[in-house]
Amino acid sequence: MEFPNLGEHCSESTCNRLDFLPLKCDACQGIFCTDHITYTSHSCPSAYKKNIQVPVCPLCDVPIPIKRGDLPDVAVGLHIDNDCRESHRKVFSNKCSSKGCKVKEMVPVKCNECGANFCLKHRHPTDHACIGAEEALRLRRLETLNKKSQTTISPNSSNSNSHPFRSLQGTMTEDEALARALQASLEDEERSRRMLQPVPSGNRDRCRLS
Repeated sequence: MEFPNLGEHCSESTCNRLDFLPLKCDACQGIFCTDHITYTSHSCPSAYKKNIQVPVCPLCDVPIPIKRGDLPDVAVGLHIDNDCRESHRKVFSNKCSSKGCKVKEMVPVKCNECGANFCLKHRHPTDHACIGAEEALRLRRLETLNKKSQTTISPNSSNSNSHPFRSLQGTMTEDEALARALQASLEDEERSRRMLQPVPSGNRDRCRLS
């Protein structure tokens, strides 16, 4: 004797088995057999309604309270757009060194020749009129020398002699003045080093009382 109205088929598309004791999912309200009643076994689309875990922001690691039944992804997205502290931090902080360009990149893009930072549009040497490695090194040495000379200027010195590099330059070219200034700096360092060395004690005449 058959009972055509007894039992129900499993709602899982890969199963569809007739179960005389079917079970109803409390989340999606679907009918399933004992093998597919769990949320993971039938990929329940409404399982998040029964999930009581609190989502955490992936940027600032702050737990985000949500109401039962709300989608965690929506709550996290609203938090990132409105309340997240990390999302408002400046990400594009690497400014392009090309003249007139105000573009900033997320990561530094440095030229292999001059070593300056540029945007993606001006990253190639031909796009930013690259001065080359030697000229960039010379400019860095000039800048270092100028900073060093400014720290050693005495407050009572006059304006004409306040900049030793300018006083050395005169009618010479920049390369000659740079070489002369570097030589003077090395001589000053050598002179200072000699002054700090201890003076060796020589043979001293001793006075003898007769």
